[in-house]
Amino acid sequence: MGLLMFGALAGLAQTKLTLEQALEIALSENPTIKIADQEIEIKRYAKQGTYSSLYPKIDASATYQRVIEKQTMSMDFGGQTQTIKVGSDNSFNGGLTAAMPVVNAQLWASLKVSALDVELAVEKARSSRQDMVEQVTKAYYTVLLAKESLGVYKRVYDNAVENNKNVKKRYEVGSVSEFDYISSNVSVQNAEPNVFEAENSVVLTLWQLKALLGMDLQMDIDVEGSLSDFKSAMDEAYNLSQLDLTDNTTMKQFDLQEKMLDKALKITKLANVPTVSINAAYLYTALGNDGKFGDRKAWNPYSYAGVQLNIPIFAGNAKRAATRQARLNLSNLQLQRENIERQLRVAMIQSLNSMQTSVKQFNSADATVTQAKRGYDISVKRYEVGRGTLVEIDNSQLALTQAELSRNSAIYNFLTSKIALDKILGNLEY
Repeated sequence: MGLLMFGALAGLAQTKLTLEQALEIALSENPTIKIADQEIEIKRYAKQGTYSSLYPKIDASATYQRVIEKQTMSMDFGGQTQTIKVGSDNSFNGGLTAAMPVVNAQLWASLKVSALDVELAVEKARSSRQDMVEQVTKAYYTVLLAKESLGVYKRVYDNAVENNKNVKKRYEVGSVSEFDYISSNVSVQNAEPNVFEAENSVVLTLWQLKALLGMDLQMDIDVEGSLSDFKSAMDEAYNLSQLDLTDNTTMKQFDLQEKMLDKALKITKLANVPTVSINAAYLYTALGNDGKFGDRKAWNPYSYAGVQLNIPIFAGNAKRAATRQARLNLSNLQLQRENIERQLRVAMIQSLNSMQTSVKQFNSADATVTQAKRGYDISVKRYEVGRGTLVEIDNSQLALTQAELSRNSAIYNFLTSKIALDKILGNLEY
């Protein structure tokens, strides 16, 4: 679906993307996600390779040897030493050998580690997807913020142009001073750079979004909606006591790694446990000096079957060192887990506090915008009837601009803090 959508978008002059469409494209086209998915397959094949150790191992082999110098033997016969050479010039050996573990505690424990390794790869892929969802969502919100800021500065510029037209007409008939006319022109000129900078911000943020989506940077895209479309999320109530790290992907990875290291510690201890295996072979051998082995009588069968018991006794303290190393690895991981959990809880509190602050800022800025608009309209009317000044218009315009920018920033800060909190809680499933 994502690949088809991506191809369809490439053929359009300009395409507007929703947040859902942007996420779908990113999760299907971004190389990071593809690598994470392939890593799962790699671990699954590794698991299959480990399980294959439980099955019999059958090999076919064939060897040929040409003796360059035969072995010499000296034997004592009645007080006289005789020397003879033994062996044949040519020897052939071929057949089948088979072996299968019957009792191998280390092998059985390693199978559980392989299963956990696959689970860890799946969780890492989930983490990569959540990272991508967070990055794309924040980039999408950043584009919306840049567009909202551009809209604010354009309104400021349009208001300055409109006021300048009125001042110019009045200046031409001599009802206002030249100072007012010059001040009006300066207001227009001061408003232009902000518009240009805001336009450039929109272009840059769209480039950043396209880079995350894996799109051609020259493709002409835009995003749908506005920040106000998402402000309903600010009505949700969040309580710190209800938040936990149960679904946090980092903590889940630590849990899986801890289980793996615990299994690894058991494996090192199981190195002292005896192992039992069965083996069998069916071979043919042929010896001769003339090199004629076409005759079936030259080939002699040789076969055996048996049980092998291996009891570990001493390995130079290598097993003890491996056990101590495994214990330290497990202890280090537990300390890291405790530290990361503490950091995640602090980040969770920070995100929650930032969301609550943003809600307060939005409410304040929203009320200010209403009053600032009214104040700006009054200052314009006062100037038109000769009871106000351009300074009042500029001051009221500045107050309105700051209120609108503050309101947009409050929504943006809330949304980015919320997406960060959702990632910590592990709620960014898509």
